Amino acid sequence: MQTSATPVFDAIASGPSTGSPTTYGAAHGAGPLASIAPGVAFFDFDGTLIHGDSLLMFIGEVIGRNRARLAFLDALRSGLHRHARGRGPGVDFPGSVKTILLRRTLRGVPLADALAAAERLVHRIRWHAPLVETLKMHRREGRRVVVATGALDVYMPALLRGLEVDDLLATGMEVEDGALTGRLCTGNCVRLDKLERVRGWIAANGPFGETWGYGNRPSDLPMLSIVDRPTVVKIR
Repeated sequence: MQTSATPVFDAIASGPSTGSPTTYGAAHGAGPLASIAPGVAFFDFDGTLIHGDSLLMFIGEVIGRNRARLAFLDALRSGLHRHARGRGPGVDFPGSVKTILLRRTLRGVPLADALAAAERLVHRIRWHAPLVETLKMHRREGRRVVVATGALDVYMPALLRGLEVDDLLATGMEVEDGALTGRLCTGNCVRLDKLERVRGWIAANGPFGETWGYGNRPSDLPMLSIVDRPTVVKIR
């Protein structure tokens, strides 16, 4: 039987793998006047808008929390061994651990089950209230808001539901015959990849009068280096 691989967003809403569901972007019209908007604010997600890391929580909702913790430790050991031999599957050690973890835990998971896990995850997230308020402040002042995150596109739309976010730049998961393959269909949207994604978004949607960025160190420093007003977030 012939199969075809598509990004999660294509499977959900026939959208691009690096974009977002069709509801995103609806607050701003296209055309010449859109280019004179006051500005745009980019927000990291894990450790910036929320406490902690959403990926392990999501995997825990898919396969169980204990199994997720054990799978992470196993991926960590495998990543160390592979990098020691110069055979890491990612661009760096954290990326290799993530690649191994996703393949071992999400390969073959039906997309419907993954989306159901995303809905359960909604109730586990602990929002970082000061940064959520900062996001809302940018919206009130007429700026566009973009979330740029290494988190997966399969669950981020559910978590952002209710926030006025114009666009989502996330790590894309590949879907084949209605199931996740465990492989990425985009770059891992962290560090230098996030920098390039944000730079490309500005080029495609700008120019903007001013740009803001919010993220944590060290992974978001590249992105923060290209905005006019960078803020390093430290959740205590």
